[in-house]
Amino acid sequence: MRTGQGRDRRPLLTVRAAAEATGGRSEGDGNVTFSRVAPLHAAGNGDLAFLAHRRYASQLTGCRGSALLVSESLSAWSGGPESRIIVDDPYAALLMLLPLLEPASIDSVATVHPKAVVDQLATLAPDVAVGPHTAIESGAELGEGVSVGANCVIGEGAVVGPRSVLHHNVTLYAGVVLGARVVVHSGARVGVDGFGYVARADGHVKIPQVGECVVEDDVEIGANCTIDRGSIGRTVIGAGSKLDNLVHIAHNVSVGPGSMLAAQVGVAGSVRVGNGVLMGGQAGLSGHISIGDGARIAAQAGVIGDVAPGQTVSGYPARDHRSFLRAMAHLLRFSTFVRRLERLERQNDRRGTR
Repeated sequence: MRTGQGRDRRPLLTVRAAAEATGGRSEGDGNVTFSRVAPLHAAGNGDLAFLAHRRYASQLTGCRGSALLVSESLSAWSGGPESRIIVDDPYAALLMLLPLLEPASIDSVATVHPKAVVDQLATLAPDVAVGPHTAIESGAELGEGVSVGANCVIGEGAVVGPRSVLHHNVTLYAGVVLGARVVVHSGARVGVDGFGYVARADGHVKIPQVGECVVEDDVEIGANCTIDRGSIGRTVIGAGSKLDNLVHIAHNVSVGPGSMLAAQVGVAGSVRVGNGVLMGGQAGLSGHISIGDGARIAAQAGVIGDVAPGQTVSGYPARDHRSFLRAMAHLLRFSTFVRRLERLERQNDRRGTR
């Protein structure tokens, strides 16, 4: 098994050049070079170790990286590489450094693979790239610079906006609309039928799902996400929102611009999510509720009612985060209260027998 070949092609950066590129400052030998960024525990010769949180500072002692990218607040911590790039925000610095270190990606060739199937009534911009075994159905439209991987399905009348990227094995159902610069990762399904049935004596009868599914500009959809179309209305993912892997969005949901949904979040039907909302992993939202702008929903929270703008909630049922923490603190002390109560009962029993 051959490993590490990609690393050999990476360019080298000096500590001094990296500090200049990030607007930070350098300490130690500014001529030290590195070719990639690595976590403290895994960094070795030729690596730029990364430290942004105090909880990992203890790992500096055993760090073998050539240099260290560190926040100003942690720059005085001892141990680890002496050559350092000191910045206000290490994560923001990564946005500048990683493109300089990674080999330039090979742009998709603007061509339709001969093994792709494109309906004659589909419309493709001249510079679209389409991978093998992809099917593009009648009336579909692909804008300028769109890149479609292998084994994708773009349904009848679907629209993919300029510079959007569909990775391998993505399915867009009929009529789905993607805006500009949308990224959809492998295995995602967009415009799926919602979960709508009427219970009758002869069984559960499916309600036809005939609504729309709209994904606005600059949205990123993680691997294996599922986004339902509206039943009779619209499902909308607002501009600039980011969905992690394995997120499910049910029918008629509206997610406001700039929202962030972590892995395995589930949003039931007809929920209204405001702008800039953050949801932690495995949070679940019941249907027909409203989440206000800027709200924060903690990981594994079970939200069964409206959340006010700017509010942070956690737990199940989800409640104000401070209230939940107080309740949990009392719960953890419950066994102590039980022992005290049992002791008092024994004392009372002894008194009663005298």
